[in-house]
Amino acid sequence: QYSPDSVAGADGEIDPTEITLRGCSCRSSSCVAPRCSCLCRGDNYSGPCLRGAEQEPFARPVFECSALCPCSEACPNRVVQRGLQLRLQVFRTPRKGWGVRTLEFIPQGRFVCEYAGEVLGLAEARRRIQAQSPEDSNYIIAVREHLHDGRVLQTFVDPTHIGNVGRFLNHSCEPNLFMVPVRVDSMVPRLALFAATDISAGEELSYDYSGRFHNSPGSSGEHKPLEEENTLRKPCYCGSPTCASFLPWDGSLFSTP
Repeated sequence: QYSPDSVAGADGEIDPTEITLRGCSCRSSSCVAPRCSCLCRGDNYSGPCLRGAEQEPFARPVFECSALCPCSEACPNRVVQRGLQLRLQVFRTPRKGWGVRTLEFIPQGRFVCEYAGEVLGLAEARRRIQAQSPEDSNYIIAVREHLHDGRVLQTFVDPTHIGNVGRFLNHSCEPNLFMVPVRVDSMVPRLALFAATDISAGEELSYDYSGRFHNSPGSSGEHKPLEEENTLRKPCYCGSPTCASFLPWDGSLFSTP
């Protein structure tokens, strides 16, 4: 079932459509820093592109103006919430199943699409992962945001049955997209994918499933798997010179709490 935005999962634990963040009080059509309380959290965009994406070594939190903000829909701090604006095509790849390519040039930093699906609680995400067989495709993504005070915010999104074009994006060890959690109406983030480099028309789109930001080698927190864990891992067919041979592995959802 196609859905442009994430929805509450079957467990009903998290509702991503709930509006909980306070809006700004800007009365103009376009918010301006530092007067806008939303932009005080970060002046994120330069047009449709993420500002400073090529310099920073990590993904900073991004907050957009929300449904409670009086600014207009044309406000420059509304990018991800406008949804897909580019011409993308789902196509059949030779070895990786379905994939997604762009039909137009995408400049570095441009928002491409969201990874949308059912937003799950930890228990339901673990249950679904453990119910999968080795032959099943796994679409569940676990995003962990590490806060300055040591807390870790976890978001689990499963587009297996409800999702958008993002579910067809393949992994690459040298990707041309990177993922950033973007908050609009609540603290439940939208998993937004931006261009890590200029992308030519016809090029397949990909991101690093391990969550490495801006293709930084060695920045992934993925542990080196034990030899027996390799039997559970799926081979990587990205074809890049630095290919790790296996898709990224996160064993935490397979373990019993």
